[in-house]
Amino acid sequence: MAPSLSLVNKLKVQLKLSISRLRMVQQKDSAKAKQQRREMAQLLEAGKVQSARIRVENIIRSDITTELHEILELYCELLLARSQLLESAPSSTSSSSPAIPLDPALEEAVRSIIFAAPRIEVKELHTVRALLVEKFGKEVALASMEGEGVAERVTKKLKGEIPGDELVDAYLTEIARFYGVPFGSSKPSADAEDDDDDEPSSGIAEEEGRILEEDGKNEELVKATPPRKLGPQSPLRVVPPSPSSDNVAPKLKLPGTAAAKVVKAEGGTRKKEDGLGKIPDVDELAKRFAQLKR
Repeated sequence: MAPSLSLVNKLKVQLKLSISRLRMVQQKDSAKAKQQRREMAQLLEAGKVQSARIRVENIIRSDITTELHEILELYCELLLARSQLLESAPSSTSSSSPAIPLDPALEEAVRSIIFAAPRIEVKELHTVRALLVEKFGKEVALASMEGEGVAERVTKKLKGEIPGDELVDAYLTEIARFYGVPFGSSKPSADAEDDDDDEPSSGIAEEEGRILEEDGKNEELVKATPPRKLGPQSPLRVVPPSPSSDNVAPKLKLPGTAAAKVVKAEGGTRKKEDGLGKIPDVDELAKRFAQLKR
C-alpha cells in the first residue's frame, strides 16, 4: 500500500521543528556548561579539590547529553534529506500487521530516534517518534526499544553510568589548564612522597616575578610617552569601531555629508584661532582710530 502523503508531510514538519529545538537546547546547555566550568575553576583555585571532583560529574553528564542531542539532530537531518525514501516506503496498515522491513538507508536513524526519544525532554522529537511508529508499525517500535538496530553510540550515551576517575581527572585537568589554575601539582606523586618535599615549585614563582617586573616597565613607558597631538584639535570626537573577529583592524568610514561637516568644523576652528591669535600692524590700527573719530 502506498504511504499516506499527509503522514510524511507531518513527519517533515516535525523533523524541522525537532532540529530547531535540539539546536536551541544545545546552545542553552553549552552556556550553562561554561558557567559550571568557571565555578569548577574557582573551586580548584580555592583548594576544594574533592568538591570539584564531585560537582564535575554534572558537567560530564551535561556534555554527554549535548553529544546525544547532536547525534539525534543529525539523524533528523538525515531523515529529512531522505524524505523520498520515506514516501516510497510501505506503511503499516494496522497494529497487528507484521513488521515492515526498513530501508538500510533509514533503519539506523529510525530505530535510534524511536529508542532515544522517550529518554530526552524534547516534545517535538516525541511527536516524530509517534509518527514513525504509526508509519512502520509497533513491531518495529518494540524491536527498537529492545536495542535492535540502534546505533551503539546512542545506547552508550543513554546508559547513565557514573564517570570513572580517569575521565574526572581529565576534565579537571583541562579546566585547570584553560583557566590557569593549579590542579595536578596538588596530588602528591611517588617521588614527592619519598622526598617529603612540600615546598611549591620555585620556577612558578620566578615566572610570576618576571611577568610582574615586565608589567611595571610597560606602565612606566606608557606614563613617559608624550601625547601625539600637542596643537589645537577639532572639538568633534568620533569613536572608532571596535575590532572583531571578522575585521581585526576596522577603519572609520564617514559618508560624504558627515565628512564635509568634520572638515568644515576643523577649518572654522582654525580660522577662528588664526583671527584671535593675529597681531594687527600700525596701518590697520590707524584705520580703526580714523573710523572711531567719524
